[in-house]
Amino acid sequence: MELRHLVSFLAIAEELHFGRAAASLHITQPSLSAQLRKLEKAVGAQLVARTSHEVRLTAAGREFEIQARQIVAQVERAARAARATAAGRAGTVNVGYNVPASRHVLPDALVRMTARHPDITVSLWEKRTGPQLAALTAGSLDVALVYGHPSTAAFRYRRMLHRVPLVAVVGRAHRWAERAGVPFAELAGQECVLFEREQCPAMYDAIFRAAAQTRIALTVGHSADDPGATAHMVSVRPMVGFASLPRAISMGMGAPGSSSVAVKLVDPVPTLDLYAVWRAEEDNPAVAQFVDCLSDAASVPIPA
Repeated sequence: MELRHLVSFLAIAEELHFGRAAASLHITQPSLSAQLRKLEKAVGAQLVARTSHEVRLTAAGREFEIQARQIVAQVERAARAARATAAGRAGTVNVGYNVPASRHVLPDALVRMTARHPDITVSLWEKRTGPQLAALTAGSLDVALVYGHPSTAAFRYRRMLHRVPLVAVVGRAHRWAERAGVPFAELAGQECVLFEREQCPAMYDAIFRAAAQTRIALTVGHSADDPGATAHMVSVRPMVGFASLPRAISMGMGAPGSSSVAVKLVDPVPTLDLYAVWRAEEDNPAVAQFVDCLSDAASVPIPA
């Protein structure tokens, strides 16, 4: 069964005259009759009753007309949607993000996207850097808002935020809990809880780069996949964890009732840069539209 056969049948149903139907389709009457025969053979029922005096739809033809109109209309909608997507006027872009991106990048970007491209749907997925880059490679994400950027030529990137500071995370009973700031060198001898590098390579490297700069060795005694797990672990043991400042603020560390506290690290202050990353070989125009709506790079203010 071919789409053109459905279109021809609908022309017959509208005109109830083979000559006029053929003329409206710009084909010959014998060609129209041949298409109807092929359609009726495929359906397995007579759809049109034809005599020398009249052309009418059979009961099967009347029922088939209802379904055929829906099919043709759906195909036309699909074609319009495909053309709009190819032109960048419609479509979907899947965007991964972390907490700094949700606070400092996405709000303005989404306002711009809604104003400039109201028919493009932006689907948002909160993930850490490692899982975002894996999803970008697999194709389930189109844009990743992550710490650091890949070095492979398979991706393009743009810096969105710089100097996102890291803080130490300790329990309320820890001796650092009441301090305004702690020199990084004081981590020497402290038992640390840290995530696996593949979870967030840029943050992992920033921590160890600061340790190398202060000529200390970090003692990593435990592993935790995310800041939430880190906060739970340091609340019951005298250990030190790490989080970005925006993540610590979003989790309410130090707020009344919180079991963990975020403490500034200084001399040096470990920082991260946030990047938008997307595939170099990208055929979804909505990705370029979203990237164009991202604001220029800025820094994250460090509260007093």
